[in-house]
Amino acid sequence: MIGESAMKRELMDILACPICKGDLELNVTEEDDEIITGTLYCQKCDEKYPIEDGIPNMLPPDLRE
Repeated sequence: MIGESAMKRELMDILACPICKGDLELNVTEEDDEIITGTLYCQKCDEKYPIEDGIPNMLPPDLRE
């Protein structure tokens, strides 16, 4: 799913961990001009946030389905 909803690498400049506001590390699984799947990882909290269909799920773990 590439298009307006796919995540752009430039978004990393403004994203922060929703729990501690720490920096996030990007791990890309699938990419085609824009990020399709992968994870965002906060080393400070040791928490991972999934990227699925180009959309990062930044909800804290206890609020995810």
